[in-house]
Amino acid sequence: MTDPATIDLSKDAAARAAVALVENGMKLGLGTGSTAKIFVDRLAERVHDEGMDLRCASTSKATADQARKLGLVVEELDDLGWLDLTIDGADEVDPDLNLIKGGGAAHLREKIVATASDRMVVVADQGKVVECLGKFKLPVEVIPFGWKSTRTHIERALAELEMEGRPIILRERDGNPVLTDESNLILDLALEEIRDPHGLARQLSSIAGVVEHGLFLNICSLAIIGRPDGSVVELLREDLE
Repeated sequence: MTDPATIDLSKDAAARAAVALVENGMKLGLGTGSTAKIFVDRLAERVHDEGMDLRCASTSKATADQARKLGLVVEELDDLGWLDLTIDGADEVDPDLNLIKGGGAAHLREKIVATASDRMVVVADQGKVVECLGKFKLPVEVIPFGWKSTRTHIERALAELEMEGRPIILRERDGNPVLTDESNLILDLALEEIRDPHGLARQLSSIAGVVEHGLFLNICSLAIIGRPDGSVVELLREDLE
């Protein structure tokens, strides 16, 4: 297992490299998660050091609170309109820069903000890079009403994709269901590997009761991957080269 201190160094390296992409006057989307949190810290340092003028939209209440405490200007996405850039983390990144997100139960807002931006850039450590998505449980946000029926529809969809029998787990904390910022539930799909992410995304999106899933497909344009020695590797989506 990688030393936690080394992982933090990797995340910090990725965050610092992402901060360098930010330009004065930008409208910026701020992500959620451990690496995104470090990015917000480093961004605030640069804003204060250089007197930068930024307007930010947040992907979660937690990130908004963090950013405001650090003196960043956070506004509603609808007031900002289209964003120049969104920087966010990821739970998994595949070679095509498809992602699984939602470990922090914020993937609905994260996807709304990312797709309202000219560009989405992911910051992560090496442990998030995978050959095939699916080891990390796929989060699916569902409304509380009829959630067990929604789970049944998800089970049937998985069976159609030859993934029957995979566990679907209601996310809980301290014995209580985890609620998103929209007061919805999270079902975590233990799929092991997702050979057809686009097919799965279509199936999940067609189910009544599913609000959003954690597959981010053809959204991320650049992934900045931090290494234990403090260096970074940049992965660019091939169709954008």
